[in-house]
Amino acid sequence: MMDVNEIREYLPHRYPFLLVDRVLELEKGDSIVAIKNVTVNEPYFNGHFPDHPVMPGVLIVEAMAQAAGILGFKTMDKKPQDGSIYYFVGSDKLRFKRPVVPGDQLKLEAKVMSERRGIWKFDVKATVEGDLVSSATILCADRKV
Repeated sequence: MMDVNEIREYLPHRYPFLLVDRVLELEKGDSIVAIKNVTVNEPYFNGHFPDHPVMPGVLIVEAMAQAAGILGFKTMDKKPQDGSIYYFVGSDKLRFKRPVVPGDQLKLEAKVMSERRGIWKFDVKATVEGDLVSSATILCADRKV
């Protein structure tokens, strides 16, 4: 289990762009389960959409990528402070199944599919109360900064 303080050691993101609140499970080299608590106070709800707040799909994808990034960093036993950064570089088979609204708890799951020369491939999905929200195959690149 990781709380937000430990998560901040493995992700360079900060408010308002840190989209992982807690890690529930992590098996290095294999998988991660994390959560994002979605509240009405999120800054993007002011414009997306004021009378019908919906979490932007690109931020759901980013949240899944951040969870995958934590898994990658932990697997490699690296941290951003070591001069390494994880870039989200692509996605395939991206699908959205239902909207995410204030009050939802977004469960983020990622599984390592492969790693070659610093390019990681993950199978990711996001759910709310067991209902599929989004799924994709994403690519992340580990690079020196």
